[in-house]
Amino acid sequence: MKIFTSFICTFLVLIVIQTVNAQNLKVSENGRYLIKEDGNPFFYMGDTAWELFHRLSREEADLYLEDRAEKGFTVIQAVVLSQIGGLDVPSAEGQIPLMDNDPSTPNEDYFTLVDYIVKKAQSLGLVIGMLPTWGSYWSSLSPENVIFTPENAHAFGKFLGKRYQDASLIWILGGDHNIHTEEEKKIMDSMAKGLREGDNGNHLITFHPRGPGLSSDYFHNTEWLDFNMYQSSHAAHDHDNGLYAENDYALDPPKPTLDGEPRYENIQVGFYFSGFNRHDRFDDYDVRQAAYWSILAGACGHTYGHSSVWQMYDEGRGPIIAAVMPWHAALDHPGAFQMKHVRTLFEARSFSKLVPNQSMIKNGPMTGGGKIRAAVANNDAFAIVYSPRGESFTIDKSVVEARYIKEIWYDPRYGVSYHVHTGDTDGIQTYTPPTSGRGQDWILIIENAELNFHMPGFH
Repeated sequence: MKIFTSFICTFLVLIVIQTVNAQNLKVSENGRYLIKEDGNPFFYMGDTAWELFHRLSREEADLYLEDRAEKGFTVIQAVVLSQIGGLDVPSAEGQIPLMDNDPSTPNEDYFTLVDYIVKKAQSLGLVIGMLPTWGSYWSSLSPENVIFTPENAHAFGKFLGKRYQDASLIWILGGDHNIHTEEEKKIMDSMAKGLREGDNGNHLITFHPRGPGLSSDYFHNTEWLDFNMYQSSHAAHDHDNGLYAENDYALDPPKPTLDGEPRYENIQVGFYFSGFNRHDRFDDYDVRQAAYWSILAGACGHTYGHSSVWQMYDEGRGPIIAAVMPWHAALDHPGAFQMKHVRTLFEARSFSKLVPNQSMIKNGPMTGGGKIRAAVANNDAFAIVYSPRGESFTIDKSVVEARYIKEIWYDPRYGVSYHVHTGDTDGIQTYTPPTSGRGQDWILIIENAELNFHMPGFH
């Protein structure tokens, strides 16, 4: 009897794992952010795992997904037809995705592993940002690799849509390529149409462009594009990706937007430029700076990436862009931990209420690596100001409507908040963060003290 009872319990647990946490995300009524089915805001905290379906075994995928769920990520971006030998190099289970490289004849045995990973992610509360294909397989810039036509793109999209219609996912078209011809646009339009027919419109669709680039340049007014994505890419330190968010935020009709591929932790800075310094790599400060700049400029979330993790680099494989450590060792680099602090802050002082407001900044760095960015809640209950280098700045506190204003420093390295003052003045005030210099970024929160918000993070 005990064995039978144990079996029943295990069976019920499996049923629950496969049915709970399914998230059919939608766009908010004001077109600024994503929401869950219950209407609550969904913070897009993504990780780029482009080679997840192609290179990892089930056990390795479990390790990766459990780690990312624990660190607070909400979206995992992965490619079905991946970049690195995605058509002819077998998966970890020895399968290729298509029969005769024909998108209209997918290989069922390949997709059983994809199914497993999608279900595992869902059981952990993660949403898969699924790219049907890397862009090299449809772009005219690589004619020797092209396998897609408008006709088979529709068939492949419909196949994927139907197969994953009940999964927690977002469709991400593009795959690091832009639109250069009408034929390419037809392929993307046809794939999107196939996805919609297959999943009955259950999932949102966006487009991942080549960087530096914006999906809005090609598809903002296209019916199937639910939200925008930009790629600020990996060119330089202090590249203000908030400028991309500002561009999309000003468009009509409003659509949510976010950085789907900013500078990766540990990738070589400007690797695609001749004469780059091969010893100069982005660190955790670079990825934090990109996250806060982007969100305070109007993005509905952000995406993290690591040089080794996106490609699932490991011993025995040729590294891409000079990856230097196995993916499983790179999981615990500091930037990945610090993305949880990003989410903690913007859920505690809801990103869904924030409106970019640079006019409240009266003095302080407005260009370069120390550029101050600020946003104010649409109900005037709080404001958030980011100082990337810990440099002093002056703001107009009257943007917060309150008899008493509470002032808090939030440390984005450790997710610790410090209450420094509460007062009854709402004039122009200069603030000097606790420390300064590269890597010494700080966030100021000013808020209506009478609303008794919980302090974000540790305190």
